[in-house]
Amino acid sequence: MTEEEVVAGTYCGRCGRELTDGGHEDCRRALALEPPRYCADCRRRMVVQVHPMGWTARCSVHGVLEPASEDPR
Repeated sequence: MTEEEVVAGTYCGRCGRELTDGGHEDCRRALALEPPRYCADCRRRMVVQVHPMGWTARCSVHGVLEPASEDPR
């Protein structure tokens, strides 16, 4: 999942605020390095697990998000 996909919903994946509520440039930069904490569709706080190979984030309504693979194999 790219940072654009994480913040493509109605809410910011990092701070949880509506995307129309001010600038989210800091959030976009941070999401390039860390997993989202809020569901971009429903604003629920997600259960995030960081592991050596990446991360997973689970919304109780929308399911599991995983980062997009950057390995083109």
